[in-house]
Formats: sequence, C-alpha cells, structure tokens
Amino acid sequence: MSVVDARGLTPLGRRTGEIVSCRAVGAYTVLAVDDRDGPEPSAGQFYMLTAAERWGGGEDERPFLPRAFSVLRARGDTLEFLLEDVGPGTNRLAELGEGDGLHLLGPLGNGFAPPRDGRRPVLVGGGVGIAPLAIWSDTLGGAETLLGFRDAAHAEGAALIPGAQVATDDGSVGHHGLVTELLPRDTDIEVYACGPPRMLDAVAAICNEREIPAQLAMESGMACGFGACFGCVVETKDGYVRLCVDGPVLEASAL
Repeated sequence: MSVVDARGLTPLGRRTGEIVSCRAVGAYTVLAVDDRDGPEPSAGQFYMLTAAERWGGGEDERPFLPRAFSVLRARGDTLEFLLEDVGPGTNRLAELGEGDGLHLLGPLGNGFAPPRDGRRPVLVGGGVGIAPLAIWSDTLGGAETLLGFRDAAHAEGAALIPGAQVATDDGSVGHHGLVTELLPRDTDIEVYACGPPRMLDAVAAICNEREIPAQLAMESGMACGFGACFGCVVETKDGYVRLCVDGPVLEASAL
C-alpha cells in the first residue's frame, strides 16, 4: 500500500480548525490547530492557511491570499505550524490566539522519502525551514540535525528539535558561520534540507559534488496550492515543475 493510500486523499476544499494553543519560541510563533477532520500529513507536506475571521489587512481590509506552511508536527488530531511575523499575511496569522478559527487546505504536495541504500539521514535547516525537519525527525526516530539561524533570538527555534547542532550568522550561538559548514565529510549519508534559497543552493552544490543524495523541501510563492495558478514554478534539468504538485520536495540532482 502506498503512503497516499495509507493516509487517504486530501479532502477537496478548505476546512476550518480551531486554534488550541499559540506560543512564542524565540523570534517564531508555533500555532497548534485542531484538525480532527483532516488526513494525517507526511513529513515535508504543506498546508495553505488563512485566518477564518478578518482575513484582510489595512484600512480597506485588502484580502490576503492563503500562505503555504510546512507542517511542523502532527500530534493526534492537532497540527502545529511554525511562522515568523515578516509581513502583513504572517502578521495576521501571528495575531491568532486560542479559540480563533484557521482555514486549512491540505496536506498538499509530496514529502520526504526514506533514506536509500542504508544511508544515514542528516537534516539541514535554516530559519523557518526547520519546520518539516521536526516532523521528519519524529518519523525517523531521531537523526543528526544541523540548524542555521541569523542570531540568538532565532536560534531559540532549535529547541523544537532536541539535540540539533546550531550555527548562527553572528556567532551568538553555536558555530559562527554557515550551517553548511557543519555537514559531515563522510558520503554514506542522505541529506534532507529546507531553508532559504541560498542555503538550499549551497546544500545542492555540496551534495552533488560529493555524489550524496539530497532531498530539498523548497519554497515558492503560491496562490492556490494545487497546481492551478502556476505561481510556484521552478526550473529543473527536465524542464519546469510546479512545487505544489511536483514538490515541494525535489531531488538536488534534478536541479
């Protein structure tokens, strides 16, 4: 039985869940929402999220498009999402509190696949890109994890994946430098990465040079999440693909 068959197809249309908790983790916010009517997500899949009430901003309440978020964790009927307040859309989501409604569409996309040929998994994340690595670490039963942040406030997010090694741009926590500098030298590993484009480019270049398989959970602006708008198109060696339906997890060797 395939993974898709095991968890069932994503219901058509969005549904509304209730926020059961909202907590700060350094510079980030973790929203936990009740989703008892939705199927269980796989690590690396994502959801399109919108506030159920007052889903616009500014004096004219200009409507926000849904935002794509990788699932951080799934605990029974509860889903957790990690967000950073960086603009009007994420600011509206960060304002949500316990008891508020959240529109969800998902789980969407293709997630991570298990390591091949007995390879040891190594997880590499940057910023809010640590989210899909948390649920993947849970699924794997733990794995070597390397996380990069800009400073100490953001590095508090590392607590979401216990035992992770940390790098910061300013050297305030852990290794002073890039998270890619922490990658092990052995080649019998498989890398799973999510983070800013420059970080993913560096991971792909290193892994391709060393002939290490790597799966990248990529990000792009999305308006729909199910392939209709073509807003999340990225170029691969075999042509353009839509991250929402062909990804968001892609092989580094394909880019």
